[in-house]
Amino acid sequence: MTGAEGQSGGAAVPAAPPAPDEVKTSRLLGTLGVGGAVAGVLLVIAFGLTLPTIEANKARELEVAVKEVLKAPARYETLYVVGGALARKVPDGTDPKKIERVFLGYGTDNQRVGFAMVSAEAGFQDLVKVIFGYDPKTKQLLGMKVLESKETPGLGDKIEKDQAFVSQFAGAQAPLVGIKTGKRSNPREVVMITGATISSKAVIRIINSALKRLGPLVDAYPQEDKG
Repeated sequence: MTGAEGQSGGAAVPAAPPAPDEVKTSRLLGTLGVGGAVAGVLLVIAFGLTLPTIEANKARELEVAVKEVLKAPARYETLYVVGGALARKVPDGTDPKKIERVFLGYGTDNQRVGFAMVSAEAGFQDLVKVIFGYDPKTKQLLGMKVLESKETPGLGDKIEKDQAFVSQFAGAQAPLVGIKTGKRSNPREVVMITGATISSKAVIRIINSALKRLGPLVDAYPQEDKG
């Protein structure tokens, strides 16, 4: 046996590392539970801190939309759907945020220019929420704007981006009827977007349904400033 071989054969074999202590299942579950609780509390705190900002942004967006679909009124007031009628005030103890609203616009001469209504129904992907202006005297729409939509990018989202589609609602007469192709032959017709007929139909359906439900309330609202 050579010297090298002798040294190799006599080398000590390193001892195996000690096995880690076994973590009890109860301890693991407890750690996970505490971590989850802390994360939940942090989420609640973060939501509470950002909620006022979110609500303020939505209120500003809604105000802009109301003025847009009512063609820049001099002012507008908020009405509430209470007991099957429109009222300027909500019952005592009722949260106004939980009551459906309608917005009444006035011109510089203090004459009514129309009502703005918000409504939502299912589209192709998810709920589609729209606001539209309506003149009950002529039964005509003043304008339409999509407030919320998760429709397919490049197709369904054209209901808010395609100005040729959106512009048809100004001056359209209710109830609306969707047509697939061609030119409008009467003010009730709305030419739908090719490749996005489901989303287009959703907008038309939302407006017709809202007017069927709220139209009589708007017609019955007195001319005097009473609630």
